[in-house]
Amino acid sequence: MKITPSRISQIVFLIIFATLFIMTEYRGKDEISIAINSFFRANPLVVLSYILSAKTFIFILIPGVLMMVFTALLGRFFCGWICPLGTIIDFFTSKIKKSAPLRFLKTKLKYYILLTLLTCALFNINITGIFDPIAILVRALTFFFYPLFGWTIKFGWSGLYGILGDKRDYLDFFYRFLSSYVLPFRETFYPLAFISLGFLFFIIILERYETRNWCRNLCPLGTLLGILGRFSIFRRIPGRLCNDCGNCKNVCPTGFDKDVLQKQDCILCMDCRLKCQLNRIRFSLKDKGIKTSQKQEPLPIFERRIFLTGIISGFALSKIFAFTIPKNKERLIRPPGVKGEEDFLKRCVRCGECMKVCLKNALYPLGFQNGVYGLFTPVVIPRLGYCEYNCNLCGQVCPTGAIPNLPLQLKKNSIIGLAIIDKNHCLPYAKKINCIVCEEHCPIPEKAIRFQEETEKDYKGRLVRLKKPYIVEELCIGCGICENKCPLDGKSAIEVFSKRKR
Repeated sequence: MKITPSRISQIVFLIIFATLFIMTEYRGKDEISIAINSFFRANPLVVLSYILSAKTFIFILIPGVLMMVFTALLGRFFCGWICPLGTIIDFFTSKIKKSAPLRFLKTKLKYYILLTLLTCALFNINITGIFDPIAILVRALTFFFYPLFGWTIKFGWSGLYGILGDKRDYLDFFYRFLSSYVLPFRETFYPLAFISLGFLFFIIILERYETRNWCRNLCPLGTLLGILGRFSIFRRIPGRLCNDCGNCKNVCPTGFDKDVLQKQDCILCMDCRLKCQLNRIRFSLKDKGIKTSQKQEPLPIFERRIFLTGIISGFALSKIFAFTIPKNKERLIRPPGVKGEEDFLKRCVRCGECMKVCLKNALYPLGFQNGVYGLFTPVVIPRLGYCEYNCNLCGQVCPTGAIPNLPLQLKKNSIIGLAIIDKNHCLPYAKKINCIVCEEHCPIPEKAIRFQEETEKDYKGRLVRLKKPYIVEELCIGCGICENKCPLDGKSAIEVFSKRKR
């Protein structure tokens, strides 16, 4: 990767992206001032799909609107100067030997994809987060690479003692720095980690067939930016290959189709200008009397066949994704502050940030248990972790407000579910053995789990004084600590069900 102005910008923004990603983590403070959600809030695809699905607008997404305006003025610069996934692609593409391009990707497929996703959002099914490039990268990092990195460093540090013995202490300052500022708070390998990795791996594999293949032929964000970029007053001169040269076509990663520059595909990397040996190329806001033979054809997205097919396929897909499995809804517990499942799914961008910062490891990505629509969205799994009573980090990092950023006191009163005791498993009921674990751990000051004392005969005929737990439904918020701490193996004797169980 040669150092050019666009490359320098890419590296700077990749460092910013990595820094924000690492800072989106619990570091012993109750507040996260800045987070990786900044990239999502400046994402036009997230903004547009949010508006279409939620039928409203929130001010935290203004950076995305500004990005749309700047793109309409300057062109598709985000892809060539800012996008962290594009930077990673550029790093790998030079190391991958190319073969013939895939023909089916040259059929304007990207316009069908974009129209289908936006139409789904219009019909209240927002699935753009599954295919958004920033979300794909963040999920792969959150679910797979970051936990692997943390586990490798900590395991390596332990193993280093066997090699260096007490001399390892000379490196302790370096390890303490990593632990405090770089390593994840915990090394959790999430469900769907390999599916998330597969999305990213697929994008890299596409470089086997063409440079910036994903950006050029599939990426819905890039396609949207390209459409906006067609209105740009910032243009390349000349707009065609020179008759006596034509080297630009070999230099350009995305923009040239045959001998004509496609303005919607140009990512403004300006490599053609820097590598032009005849110094003929410039980028200007005005065409200063130099005529070009470039003819701007109508955008393919406005062709009747593409437009109608995209609308119809989006409508059909919205009906397919809307299908849910009723029997699984009772255990579908969403993060605190979420008021309704339908509204939550319209807003969630499936970035995984809430799971990354969850203090007690309660949030996990949902698979296909409740249908396809909920894929990658966060759910509370109490047996694996619980919602910390004094924590509201998930709402702080959510980029779209799908999880509201509630003040801590309001979050404490936010009801996400209801605990229910299974008397066939609970020790005092089923085996006549006292157990007070659930009541001890209940964080509610007035205690949502209390005891009813009764004298009964145990299975050996002895009189025992039993403390039988019961739930005060008016106080229970469904945090899940009781289910998490239940000492029984396998199925817990007390389980949290969603608010629909009430």
